[in-house]
Amino acid sequence: MINSKTTKQTNKFRFHPLTPARWDDFEQLFGERGACGGWWCMTWRLKKSEFDKQKGAGNKKAMKKMVSGGKEPGIMAYYNG
Repeated sequence: MINSKTTKQTNKFRFHPLTPARWDDFEQLFGERGACGGWWCMTWRLKKSEFDKQKGAGNKKAMKKMVSGGKEPGIMAYYNG
């Protein structure tokens, strides 16, 4: 059993769903090019031909549409913040 009065909290990670309020953080994480050459976390959501066709700006737009539509397609992890 863990004694919460004597246990020091060392977990500095916080996890939040990707929502419209966190979109700017998502953009900052993926950078101008969408991480791995226009990925924008869409590779597993599309057929390869669709992914390749909209690689880059199209994938970003598709992800933003998902997030803006009320879906929470992922988790954002924050360290010390």
